[in-house]
Amino acid sequence: MFAYSASDLYCESVPLADIAHRVGTPAYVYSSQAILGNFRAYHEAFGDLPHNVCYAVKANGSLAILALLAKAGAGFDIVSGGELYRVLKAGGDPAKVVFSGVGKTADEVEFALEQGIHSFNCESEAELALIDALAARTGRQADAAIRVNPDVDAATHPYISTGLRQHKFGIDIAEADGVYERARGLRNLALRGVSCHIGSQLLDTDPLLEAVEKVLALAARLRAAGHDIRHIDLGGGLGVAYHAGEEAPQIRAFIAQLRERLKDTGLAVMVEPGRSIVGEAGVLLTRVLYRKKTASKDFVVVDAAMNDLIRPSLYQSHHEIIPLRKSERPPIVADVVGPVCESGDFLARGRKMANVVPGDYLAVCTAGAYGFVLSSNYNARTRPPEVLVEGSTWRIVRPRETYDDLIRGETP
Repeated sequence: MFAYSASDLYCESVPLADIAHRVGTPAYVYSSQAILGNFRAYHEAFGDLPHNVCYAVKANGSLAILALLAKAGAGFDIVSGGELYRVLKAGGDPAKVVFSGVGKTADEVEFALEQGIHSFNCESEAELALIDALAARTGRQADAAIRVNPDVDAATHPYISTGLRQHKFGIDIAEADGVYERARGLRNLALRGVSCHIGSQLLDTDPLLEAVEKVLALAARLRAAGHDIRHIDLGGGLGVAYHAGEEAPQIRAFIAQLRERLKDTGLAVMVEPGRSIVGEAGVLLTRVLYRKKTASKDFVVVDAAMNDLIRPSLYQSHHEIIPLRKSERPPIVADVVGPVCESGDFLARGRKMANVVPGDYLAVCTAGAYGFVLSSNYNARTRPPEVLVEGSTWRIVRPRETYDDLIRGETP
């Protein structure tokens, strides 16, 4: 994946400095081997248990990454019509797509029905009625699951926790039996699943397993009541190691625990991993522009900014920042900041780091998930290119935007 050879940082067999010199900075770089390795860890660990590993497109919707996963046999978890469009353009199989999200529009539902997706994860009775009506209008029957809220604390950042009663997501699991019962009369909607997703970046799997037990108990009750429940969707959520020395859950070990709980249920299982597939597979390359010292602290000013990677500003998240070439200079403690005109534009604060000088290149690590996909043109900054490394070769899969791109579609 990403490792030093002698003094130079490599992605697979490519020195990252070569990419930085050729494409400029800032730039996102992804490892195809890491992405495929993580997907296969999920897929292979399920063994012969009927399953579908649906990559969560919201984590990173690059067409090249979607195509890589589609060729490997992945399904896809989408939360918008636009994400479905991207999956189709990348060669994804619509029959392996599940449509999640709390605010699906009629146009998006119709588009998904026309494409023949696998199923919808529904989050309200009003949504069930809408999908039923639209399916009737198009002469189709839609497969669906109800997303239940199990009231399990994911113990993660509050912005990415989704499994408590105060969150906007899902239907309270205590009310689910009644909702399934009332939905029996919907002639064009087949409720064949139960869905659950409690949050993201989970380093402790106990909350996930607690939610699984609640979902399995609900599925058993529903089947006993005559509902044709065939699958459960357990969402995603496994975390990755953002801090050096931090330990993330092992994918294969976690899936082995799921498999043990599911093996005798007769249910197929779907999971929706995103971050755990692409998070550690990407870095953001940036170049040092200036060193600045004030009475209170040192600043390292780089050419990447909050518009390129907003996670530190939005979530106060930590990303390791390491040099593309090691040096013998003693480390420093500094804030790493970008050019955007906001005090909130930082990549790190009070960080012990390499003693870099202007012109040096840095890698902001674990930036493959919720990196480029959350980028913007704030301050009229062009968005960075994306590069995919495949062994000893690499290619630009999205070119750097130009000034013309900034005003495309506008009129004075």
